Amino acid sequence: MIYLNDQIESFDLSTAMDKLSSQRKEEVLRFKHVLGQKLCASAYLLLMEGLRLEYGITEAPHLSKDTGGKPFLTDYPHIHFNFSHCREAVVCALSSFPVGIDIETIRSYNESLVNYTMNDKERIMITQSPRPDMEFIRLWTMKEAKLKWTGHGISNNMKNILEGDEVFFTTINTEKNYIMTMITGEI
Repeated sequence: MIYLNDQIESFDLSTAMDKLSSQRKEEVLRFKHVLGQKLCASAYLLLMEGLRLEYGITEAPHLSKDTGGKPFLTDYPHIHFNFSHCREAVVCALSSFPVGIDIETIRSYNESLVNYTMNDKERIMITQSPRPDMEFIRLWTMKEAKLKWTGHGISNNMKNILEGDEVFFTTINTEKNYIMTMITGEI
């Protein structure tokens, strides 16, 4: 299940802080800018909402990280989750299987970034698209979601991440200016 907050500008950080675990409050306060604090707090509240609605868990969860840096629920390792955020929104995905999710702002087409991160087939898809900016972000969110799903994180070779047999769920919101992609299932 996906939990999304794309109303970040109206997010009440001071009220949210009262609902966070001490662990998450410390993480929120590490951000220098208010936007980063809002996104970090909102992600945790989305996780809390999902845990309550889907699993009946009402206590504030404690998070840990595996050796690859992927977060997991310390007391509920069988429940998988993943966070992502951009300037416009924050998202949390919950699943009984490993899950990866990414959300990105639709931004200007950057040819050097495309050449660095996309293989030949993907570059053709991007350049032949009526909206190369959106096609690049769509492919990027697929790559990042997959890396988060597997727990590998961003790598130096982003070109050959997608194998072609993965099943992704993508949402494009041009009104709010973001693209979101999720992948879940057995690895």
